[in-house]
Amino acid sequence: MRSLLQAKKIMAGPRKVLITGGCGFIGSNLIAALASGPDVPAVRVLDNESMGKRAHIAEFDVDFVSGDIRDADTVRRALNGIDAVVHLAADTRVMDSLENPAYNFDVNVVGSFNLISIMRELGVTRLVNASTGGAIIGEAHPPVHEEMVPRPLSPYGASKLAVEGYLSSFSAAYGFEAASLRFSNVFGPRSYHKGSVVAAFLKRILERKPLIVYGDGEQTRDYVYVGDLTGGIIAALSGGRSGVFQLGSGVPTSINELIDAMRQVVGADRVEVRYEPYREGEVRHTWCDVSKARSELGYNPSTSLISGLEATWTWFTKNAATPVGRV
Repeated sequence: MRSLLQAKKIMAGPRKVLITGGCGFIGSNLIAALASGPDVPAVRVLDNESMGKRAHIAEFDVDFVSGDIRDADTVRRALNGIDAVVHLAADTRVMDSLENPAYNFDVNVVGSFNLISIMRELGVTRLVNASTGGAIIGEAHPPVHEEMVPRPLSPYGASKLAVEGYLSSFSAAYGFEAASLRFSNVFGPRSYHKGSVVAAFLKRILERKPLIVYGDGEQTRDYVYVGDLTGGIIAALSGGRSGVFQLGSGVPTSINELIDAMRQVVGADRVEVRYEPYREGEVRHTWCDVSKARSELGYNPSTSLISGLEATWTWFTKNAATPVGRV
């Protein structure tokens, strides 16, 4: 909780924040976190509703702009009167980027450059950018950290690295305060529509279908609870820091260990597993060192895997059949 409390203290006073991709999983949780503090900023959301839907944030008092980050007029309208931006809008699917790298480039690189160029034009210079960890670093001996040489294995990883590069240059050349946060595998409530592994597994459990594991299940990832992640985003937004920061749990977990934890949460009799051949283009082992984010942002991921899964399963079972869950 330390990073979130620090962030709320720093953010005291009037502020207007634009969240691109704010209808999505992380965006909706971020809006909820911002709304829970004593000094609540005004929030505007820009979203084309390709990944998340407006219904996901209907309970919150936000200004909504429908549109795409690649459209200059829409972005200019969304940025009017804004003090800072959290940039979450992206094509985030690794396997889809392998199938259609041109689309991934257009959304992630062209769209992001359009956003930051118009920010510069309008004098909006504070930005928190959602980046990624393992997809940028590639195959490397974990834990991954900010000083490692990037070797992306997918177009998605390459697109995120390109945006980090532009933000580094805009910080140096134009005075941007731009933090790129390399998210690990995020899970938590409000993720029913996501294709990430935790959400996909829980949906299949609800549907009484077997979990599909590609490979032997010993591949490791860093699973971070969304409440911890949003604390890190708010801390970066409030502190006006620039540079790259790893945000994860700092703990490696294999797919098999994740499934065992799910059995504890949902009941062993509900979990059936089917193993299929490993897929090319995916990193086998990755988890991150979060010491830089701890020391410079006050980031403090404290939610255990079991506790996070319990909160996520509770939300899934209550909301899976509702419009908020399904859309």
